[in-house]
Amino acid sequence: MLQKTTRTYNSLKASRIAIVASVYNAEYVDSMIEAALETLASSGVDDVELIRVPGAFEIPVVAAKLARRKRLRPKAVLCLGVILRGKTTHAEHIGNSVTQSLAQIATETTVPIIHEVLLLENKAQARSRCVMPKTNRGSEAAHTALMMADLMSEIS
Repeated sequence: MLQKTTRTYNSLKASRIAIVASVYNAEYVDSMIEAALETLASSGVDDVELIRVPGAFEIPVVAAKLARRKRLRPKAVLCLGVILRGKTTHAEHIGNSVTQSLAQIATETTVPIIHEVLLLENKAQARSRCVMPKTNRGSEAAHTALMMADLMSEIS
């Protein structure tokens, strides 16, 4: 059985972490941003670059630009967004496109790209995963970013 461990990320205190977050569905995304920032700050990361984009579809292009930068390249990029499924297949197309793009960026650049662009069925699911403190995916994304950035530093 896996155990949850508390870990410090001493090697990351002077590292830059980027967050790319959509403005669309801000009620939910803003809560994820807040939780991610709190988690990063409590882990000692003080260099966080926050970039807002109009919607989920625009997240990958900015994540790619950040991951390919020569100067001020982040150790990890958190991608935060909420897509609510509607009556058409549009949300599913956006979700699939974002997922494929983020995976490609991560493997091509070896910068950890943390995918928390959530495709959800309704606002109740969004509240549960984005607003509720115990299940806030923003906090989980920040922990994942810290773990991956630390791991990538170790295996470089």
